[in-house]
Order: sequence, then C-alpha cells, then structure tokens
Amino acid sequence: MFWQRLVQPPVIAPSLYASDFTRLGEQIETLLTAGARVFHFDMGDGHFIEPVTIGPIVIESIAPLVHAGGGVIDCHLMVEEPERHIRQVADAGGDSVTVHLEACADLPGTVALARELGLGAGLAVNPGTPVERALEAAGAVDLVLCMSIHPGYSGQAFMPEALDRLAALREGLPPEVLVEVDGGVKATNAREIGAAGADVLVVGSGIFAAAQPAAAYEGLAASLAVASAAAAVR
Repeated sequence: MFWQRLVQPPVIAPSLYASDFTRLGEQIETLLTAGARVFHFDMGDGHFIEPVTIGPIVIESIAPLVHAGGGVIDCHLMVEEPERHIRQVADAGGDSVTVHLEACADLPGTVALARELGLGAGLAVNPGTPVERALEAAGAVDLVLCMSIHPGYSGQAFMPEALDRLAALREGLPPEVLVEVDGGVKATNAREIGAAGADVLVVGSGIFAAAQPAAAYEGLAASLAVASAAAAVR
C-alpha cells in the first residue's frame, strides 16, 4: 500500500503547485537527492476551488523521474465528483489520492475505487468542516488531511486554529491513520505543527520560494526529526 512505503513520520512533502514550472524536473531531481520521497500534487478544477491548477498530463510527465528516485506522488483532488478523476490519476502514474469530504458524495465507493486501482486513499477536510465529521468518515482511509488554509492558492498564511484541529484528529484517529496538514507550513512553525500531531507536512512556498529549495527541505526535515526524537524521549 502507498503509505507503507513512507519513511518514518514526520514527513515533509514538497507541494509541486508552488514549484517553478520552467524547472520542474530539475527541482524534483534536486529534492529527491536531498531526501524528499513524497511529492504533493494539487489538482483543482475551477469549481470546488477557484483556480484550475495542474492535472494528469503533468503527473504523467514527472512520474518516471519521481519513481526512479524512489519517490511517490500524492494527489490532492480539490475537485467536484473526485471519483471521476481517480482512474486518470492512476493511469498517469499517481500513487495516492486524497479527496475532500465536502465534495465526495460516496466516500466508501471512492476509496474502494482507489484501492482497486492500487492507489492509497486519503480524506481532506476544509477549515470550516467540523473535525467530528472527519473522524466519523475516516474509517477506511490511510490519512486525513487537515487544511490549514482555505484551499485554492499557494502562499497563504497558516491558520492558527488548525493546531487544535490537528491535535483533535491525532487523538481521535487510530495510530495507523496518518494526519497530514497543508497550507502555510514554514520553517518558523513546522515544529509546532508537528508537535500538534501532524505526521505529514505539506510545504509549498516554504520550500520553493527559498533561494535553495533543497536546503530549505533539508532544514525542515532535520528540524522535525530533532523535535520528534526529543518528544519520543519525554
């Protein structure tokens, strides 16, 4: 299963939506060399979220590079009727799909389709959706993604109230279900976010807006590893 191929959490997942698309392959290769193994891929349809972002044709172009480097592509479907797009993701070389509770009418059926196609499956919840709804719905997924911004545009500031939501998710979910966070994660708040319960931290501009994205990734990963080790000792 997809998430069983992860390194031990906490994991930093570079968000490709924030990358320099004139240098996408080069940046992915550089981040693979730096140790990145999970690449977050945002698909937006212009309906569930305002912008149309990137889609399967881009997945198809980068999948051989990512997979050759031992990495995986985690596709965040910010789309209406996400079940309509899952086969396209699988055919293009994606490894996992995360769908929004707010947009998915048949979550069990959608998760079953993802499994049938060999994909991991996650559930995303927007800031205004009660955590309790996510806990009730999360029985069959590998992870729950807590949005710490309103989905749509990269570069937004982290919403502080997401810390309590992360803690509630971590407390309420089985240990094998990962908690992911997406939006506004930076070097200045990553440790606090990890301490709140996040296992997978999606980072966009916090990596790609840096002068040296690989160094930014390495700094974030090292900082989280130290914090995780200290927490394990306590």
